[in-house]
Amino acid sequence: MRFFPIFLLAMSSLWTTLCVAETSDDQKIVATVQRLFDAMAARDPEAARAVVIPEARHVAVRDTGAVTNTTHEQFVARLGAGKEPWLERMWEPKVMVHGSIAVLWAHYDFHLNGKFSHCGVDSVSLVKANGEWKISGIAYTSETKGCPLSPLGPPSAP
Repeated sequence: MRFFPIFLLAMSSLWTTLCVAETSDDQKIVATVQRLFDAMAARDPEAARAVVIPEARHVAVRDTGAVTNTTHEQFVARLGAGKEPWLERMWEPKVMVHGSIAVLWAHYDFHLNGKFSHCGVDSVSLVKANGEWKISGIAYTSETKGCPLSPLGPPSAP
């Protein structure tokens, strides 16, 4: 019986360690996706390449039903070619992790040149390689009607 409190203490420590590790990975995953959004806002192709594996795909499902499927390099070329500011904001991200794979799911809104363009849901797949989370693919909806109000408020001026 006297070993029971020690057992409980050990289990509590293990549980706390596992929860902290999960939280740490969750935070790193959200930060990785945010770095892509920051690269988009800066129109910085190299920063966008740094957080995404070269083979990644971007799949958009428009509210018209049209589906576009592009490589990350095609996306980066478009990113580097333009000048108008892009702003993508996500909120309430949900992260699921299993070993070295993860998925982030979040609502987002997108603003082009300081004006609302569309909203939707991002589903971002990530892989952990060499201890670092990288985006392996993005699928998202692109909706122009029925968008929920962002809890982030209006975007700041570009």
